[in-house]
Parts: sequence; C-alpha cells; structure tokens
Amino acid sequence: MRQLLADIFALYVKTKNFHWHVSGPHFRDYHLLLDEQATEILAITDIVAERARKIGGTTLRSIGDIAKHQRLLDNDEQFVTPQSMLEELAADSRCLTKFMRAAHEVCEEFKDVATASVLENWIDEAERRTWFLWETAHINRANHPIDRDVPA
Repeated sequence: MRQLLADIFALYVKTKNFHWHVSGPHFRDYHLLLDEQATEILAITDIVAERARKIGGTTLRSIGDIAKHQRLLDNDEQFVTPQSMLEELAADSRCLTKFMRAAHEVCEEFKDVATASVLENWIDEAERRTWFLWETAHINRANHPIDRDVPA
C-alpha cells in the first residue's frame, strides 16, 4: 500500500504541475479538467494511508519517502505541450490502474475483502480519469493517426 500511496501522490503532484502550467487555445478546459482530476486523486490518499494502517502497514513520512517508493516518473520539464501533458497523464493513469489491480490480487490472496473493495472503486475512478484524458487528447489530435487501443 505504501508504494501505491507514493504513486498516487506522484500522480497528484504531476497533475497539479500540469494544471498550473497548461497553456494554449484549450487552456480553460484543460486547466479545469486537470484541477478536477487532481482533487479526485488527492481525495483517496487519506483512505489509502488509513487502509495501510488498519492492516498493520506503515505509510509515507515525507516527500523523500514518496520519492523512494514511487514508480511513476516525475516531469520536471520547463515546458510541456498540452497534448503531451494529457498523453503522459493518461499513460500514468493506466499504470496506476495496473498497480491497483496488482494490489487487488494481493488482497484476494490474503482474503482482505475490505481493501479489495475500496481498490475496486479506485480502479473505476482511475479508469474514468484515463478515459477523459484519452478522449480529450484524441479530439485534439483529430488530424493525426492515433492508436485506437482505448485504455483499459
């Protein structure tokens, strides 16, 4: 759960970073979309941490601890195009969903139905965020070939 929590925080910070730095003709729509998604992501951090404590684990203690456990990569670039922002966040959301599914498998193995249950909700929310990002990026690339492999 600690690694999952670190990834959630990493995705939250990246989403807020892109929210703060998005620009271009779709600024308002992207700015609002990313703020909404960041709020949703941050909202689950306390639940993840409390689940970890309830099952006897530990959580994160600092920014350094997050960096030590996160699997999603940061983006420290000075400029990122809005299209790249959406694509990167969609890819990270897909990865986060995979990490949640893996955690769900561990829960099933140990018969931890309570954590498995909340993970199912988080997976659904992550898939929704991925879908919104993918569809928004897809519309923006209407004149370019795109892989129609809709995210899982």
